[in-house]
Amino acid sequence: MSLEARIADLEMRQAFQDDTIQALNDVLIEQQRLISRLETQLALLAQRQNDLHNQFEETPNDPPPHY
Repeated sequence: MSLEARIADLEMRQAFQDDTIQALNDVLIEQQRLISRLETQLALLAQRQNDLHNQFEETPNDPPPHY
């Protein structure tokens, strides 16, 4: 194999590796966006659950309303 053929082969491999790295980076960015959205939704749901829990929580020290 000549030197020019080896260099061409290496350049071709580098081009494929660059494409693969870019594709992996794009997937990673999209996954991070999805994780951020899910974290926000989870925080909102936790806050809503906490609000509902506090709203319906009974306080045992209060006298009944007929006293």
